[in-house]
Amino acid sequence: MMKMLFLDSPSFGKPDMAAAFNSNGFDVNFFNHEKISEALCKEFDDFFDDFVSNQNYSFVFSFNYYPALSNGCQRNHLAYLSFVYDNPLVSLYSYTLINSCNHVFLFDKATYLDFLKEGISTVYYLPLCANTDRLEKMTLPKEKAAIVSSDVSFVGALYNEDHNLLDRMADLDAYTKGYIDAIMAAQQKISGYFFVEELLTPDIIREMKKSLNYKPQPGGTESESYVYANYFIARKITALERQEILSQVSKRFDTKLYTHNATPMLPHIHNMGAIDYYDVMPHVFKNSKINLNITLRSIRSGMPLRAFDILGAGGFLLSNYQEDFLDFFVPGEDYDYYDGIEDLLQKIEYYLSHEKERMEIAQNGFYKVKQEHTYRNRVETMINLALG
Repeated sequence: MMKMLFLDSPSFGKPDMAAAFNSNGFDVNFFNHEKISEALCKEFDDFFDDFVSNQNYSFVFSFNYYPALSNGCQRNHLAYLSFVYDNPLVSLYSYTLINSCNHVFLFDKATYLDFLKEGISTVYYLPLCANTDRLEKMTLPKEKAAIVSSDVSFVGALYNEDHNLLDRMADLDAYTKGYIDAIMAAQQKISGYFFVEELLTPDIIREMKKSLNYKPQPGGTESESYVYANYFIARKITALERQEILSQVSKRFDTKLYTHNATPMLPHIHNMGAIDYYDVMPHVFKNSKINLNITLRSIRSGMPLRAFDILGAGGFLLSNYQEDFLDFFVPGEDYDYYDGIEDLLQKIEYYLSHEKERMEIAQNGFYKVKQEHTYRNRVETMINLALG
């Protein structure tokens, strides 16, 4: 059995991916280091070089991308496979991305195309996935099902923590604050196209830097507009959007929210608190009549992991519009999407009153994921492209 090295970092799907590699004939060896996230660190470099010496690993794998790991693989003539499920991910904007050892798989097609247009050949487009074998076997006693049952549910952060990045900019001048507020209001009205970054003028960026400066990563190629648009403004837009959507939905329908923080601004919603990703979340998706996906705005076209988790558990998915869905799934057949709050409310009402249709759509989505979008499918694709 061939040996591979797997970065043991905190990440969703780690046991599922490890099992998929194992079932494809690889002996999975885990490793980690406290300074793995530092782009330039001799301590990590020495550790990694010593760790892989004389071990005959076929390749190294990580969720998300680590420049230090890429450089380590380049030095040691090892292939580096990176499967990215976060967007934004500033570590991608590193000179190391062009290392010949790299095979970086991006779930967001729009981001992939940006790199491809720059002539970077080490990136690939690869959607996320689900472990349908595991999810299909999960059952819940009827007496416990009521806890996670609802007409509508949403699992995810509201980004309403105290002092989020944009709210820390309390000393912005009135013009800059008004300009950013106007951008956010406009972006909330548009689905399928994230235009914030291109609207951040040099003057606006200069004022934002004066209020809260961003220091680039060592060897980083990311622009200031990318960082402020995606890490500061996109999260705030998502916070406003999720709050408004959940406020309107919970006024009309039995709605449960699974999130970390308290939500006093949503008096009609049932805030169930945070839940375990592996043991509880699939039961929510299975027992909710409608599962909402409200995508983080910095995910420009991709299908977020939440969407695959819902479909892979056999839940009915009602998502905001994301272009990449249309590459693989059919609206109204495998899932459905909404365009604005009024459309969302109408579709919730429709699907709650058309149970047979709703259940058929959920079943179609599940079987499509089971056939084409499992961790085993993704491992086979990565191995063929990287080592084939």
